[in-house]
Amino acid sequence: MGSKNKLKRFKENETFENVIQPSREEVLNNFSHKGKWHSFFGNENPIIVELGCGKGEYTIALARKNPDKNYIGIDIKGARFWRGAKTAIEENLPNVAFVRTQIELVNHIFAENEVAEIWITFPDPQIKYQRTKHRMTNANFLKKYHHILHPEGIVNLKTDSEFMHGYTLGLLHGEGHEVLYANHTVYKNEGAPKEVTETQTFYENQYLAVNKPITYIKFRLKY
Repeated sequence: MGSKNKLKRFKENETFENVIQPSREEVLNNFSHKGKWHSFFGNENPIIVELGCGKGEYTIALARKNPDKNYIGIDIKGARFWRGAKTAIEENLPNVAFVRTQIELVNHIFAENEVAEIWITFPDPQIKYQRTKHRMTNANFLKKYHHILHPEGIVNLKTDSEFMHGYTLGLLHGEGHEVLYANHTVYKNEGAPKEVTETQTFYENQYLAVNKPITYIKFRLKY
């Protein structure tokens, strides 16, 4: 994407009511929306969060199917989720919002027990050992997710990385969390949840075109 296109999208994001772009300082110093997301949406419906939402494909697809739930996509790259934000406005989806911030700040974006469900879709597996701290299902991230989730809240991990799948499963079992569903080739399993198999991202379609297995884990955190 050219720099002119990026600038255009950044400027357009500033006009969208469904896009929030706080500074890091604003997030860290008592973020104004923390604990008030139900007021933002004007209802008490469950709040579902997609971390690393990219173009917002999952956020939009799930919001279309579930108007009785609120969806928030989070990504640091605003030029990417511009597409999702614009689509939500064009289709008049009032249950969609996007936040431009770092994912490691998620526990500053939401209050304790404020979130019903988290989706992590095709994250960078950060395979190198020195990158472990950035892996989105490491022990530190899981504690942040647990803090913002309801006691019965759910986390979904969908990835093309067998490494990420195996690493996460091992950690979940090792820490005593509850694995509700796990499959390393989710499209070849007839019992897979429809919300997992009925929505594909742009890159996921490319993986499927070359028969790359897509893995999925659904789990509940227990501490």
